[in-house]
Amino acid sequence: MAIDKNAISTLFGADVLTNDDHRLGDVGQVYLDDESGSPEWVTVRTGLFGTKETFVPIRNADLDERGLRVPFDKQLVSDAPRVDADQDHLSPEEEQELYRHYGLTQAGGDANDDRTRTGETTTGTMTGDVDERPAGLVGGVDERSAGVTGDRYSDTNTDTAGTVGHDTSGPTTDEAMTRSEERLRVGTENVETGRVRLRKHVVTEQQTVQVPVTREEVTLEREPITDANRGAAEAGPELSDEEHEVILHEERPVIEKEVVPVERVRVGKETVEETTTVSDQVRKEEIETDTDGSIDGNVDGKVDGNR
Repeated sequence: MAIDKNAISTLFGADVLTNDDHRLGDVGQVYLDDESGSPEWVTVRTGLFGTKETFVPIRNADLDERGLRVPFDKQLVSDAPRVDADQDHLSPEEEQELYRHYGLTQAGGDANDDRTRTGETTTGTMTGDVDERPAGLVGGVDERSAGVTGDRYSDTNTDTAGTVGHDTSGPTTDEAMTRSEERLRVGTENVETGRVRLRKHVVTEQQTVQVPVTREEVTLEREPITDANRGAAEAGPELSDEEHEVILHEERPVIEKEVVPVERVRVGKETVEETTTVSDQVRKEEIETDTDGSIDGNVDGKVDGNR
């Protein structure tokens, strides 16, 4: 990936690697060429917790998905002249000294054919005219950075304790780094799972009922003639034809239908509590320590939530 003004936002916080994939640190600040607006220098945060910043030229560097790969070894970067990274511009003298250290001329190429990028000492002198427009600092993604004329656009701030730094996670850093992680926050919501309806319709069935009924039947009763009934018996003619009629009755079932309410049916709801298991992936940050120089104690390793 070409390292031009379009790559400024990608540079901040990028890992800085050597050609043999040794990690030097990460990019803290970016300095632009005042004429072209292209990145010319970066500061590499090295040492314990990135407390030291070293200037590295990126003229011949390569930017890929792994980070910024520079053609210098760790020792050469570590031995670079100490230049204050908290300034708007590199002075011509500072830039000349840095170019001489890395074996580069102001216009490109090696300062001395015998000079290698392995930290060896050289007595070669810088060739080419020193540009009176030294590289300027850019500290954030700003459309104005393509035409920097000396103003400083930086995310580097000073807090109340006087701590100065640059961090991709915030404007000000100190000697500590915040480690964050994702955690699951599980709640519940009511969702419709189904509906229940009551519906009635008419059906016909055969029903049998036992009904008591009465009926009249003819019975003949004979009684002798007595003094009590003699008068009634002798009241008619002695001999005659006679007819006597008796009407008989009986009960028959009569069916009538009526509609009567027999019960009420309703649909109710009740809440049943049960336990279900949910799972998802969460991310967390791990902090790696990178030592520079001789430091007593074992400080290399990872810091995560299990330590």
